[in-house]
Amino acid sequence: MDRQHTGVSRRHVLLAAGSSLAITALTRPAPTGGITRDVSPYAAGTEASGRRADLAEQAIVRRHVRSLWGRPGVRLGTVVWPSSSADLSFLKWCYWWQAHLLDCAVDAAHRARDPERIDRVAALAWGIRTRNLSGWTNRYYDDMGWLAIALERADRLLDIRFGDAVGDLRDALIDGWNPVVGAVPWRFGDDYYNAPAIGPTGIAFARLGELSRAGQLADFLHTRLRDPDSGLILDGVHEPGGQVNRTALTYCQGVAIGLETELAVRTGESGHRRRVTELVTSTGPGLTHAGVIVAVDGNDSGLFMGILARYLAEAALALGDTTAARIVHDSARAAWENRAEVDGLPLFGVDWSRPVTVRGIPQLVAQLVLPTASPSENLSPDLSVQLSGWMLLEADYRLTAAGL
Repeated sequence: MDRQHTGVSRRHVLLAAGSSLAITALTRPAPTGGITRDVSPYAAGTEASGRRADLAEQAIVRRHVRSLWGRPGVRLGTVVWPSSSADLSFLKWCYWWQAHLLDCAVDAAHRARDPERIDRVAALAWGIRTRNLSGWTNRYYDDMGWLAIALERADRLLDIRFGDAVGDLRDALIDGWNPVVGAVPWRFGDDYYNAPAIGPTGIAFARLGELSRAGQLADFLHTRLRDPDSGLILDGVHEPGGQVNRTALTYCQGVAIGLETELAVRTGESGHRRRVTELVTSTGPGLTHAGVIVAVDGNDSGLFMGILARYLAEAALALGDTTAARIVHDSARAAWENRAEVDGLPLFGVDWSRPVTVRGIPQLVAQLVLPTASPSENLSPDLSVQLSGWMLLEADYRLTAAGL
């Protein structure tokens, strides 16, 4: 199936946004319904893991996925749940969160293909294009790398294409290349070269046939941002000058593992396989606790854990890395056993290793309406946190289905 789409004018979009504001001003936030910590136990097997992924998908779709500005077949995910009228207007949005929502929708459609899931993938992609106003691209190379990855997977796995979208994103990423540094920066015109931009750009390049550039980006991460003591990938470096941000995040390990895995498969070079093994080995003691990927926080960092889980699963599937598979399985069990449920659908915590604390429905509703949740509650209303849980369970399903 080749879905081609025509453009939309900026004037049309702004008129639609104005109409949406008028409608959503009369809309009350969605009620939370029945909330419980009395949840069913974890069960083994492919059918059970698929059911968990399905429930995580349903939770996101029911709570977050909404029509954009009343346009048929055009959807986005609200950034928090319950959503206010302002949230439903989508004046505030986050490009890279939506790219990951699209990628998770591709996961689900590939796991259990049906017309509704296929239509959702198309609607979410078109929602990103519509809300972005100016096209598929923006100023941030990490954003564009993630969207290129999601759209390439939609094409390769589901045969859903959006005209020149992937080509436009590839060209924008190539235009961002700094030949002196040998990498792309965080955003257009910036001097910060970080793993969160280099990693997804490299993965996109590898999957789009730009192996030489992908290899250079992998080498940059390995030679410039790898901490020799911990073996972990640090956040980034300012160039020129060489000032390194020494923060080591789950996110950074995930994208480096993903990039090296792509290159190991596509080039057959043992060095890339060795780097994957070293990164996974360092991630275990460095960024897990009792085998579970460590918590980061809500908001933007809410996606970090899920990104690591996704690419650990890729390493396990492509290279047979059993340590990577074990981390994903242990994290999935913990996230599931520590979830809360709302109307029978999961609500994941910021920290997968601790139960989501519920102190009665009124208090929980108050927490959810706030921009961020109290860390002591192990709860966040952010789409990013719930997407991380969904991404983890899709990764767990893929491994279980493959017998890993």
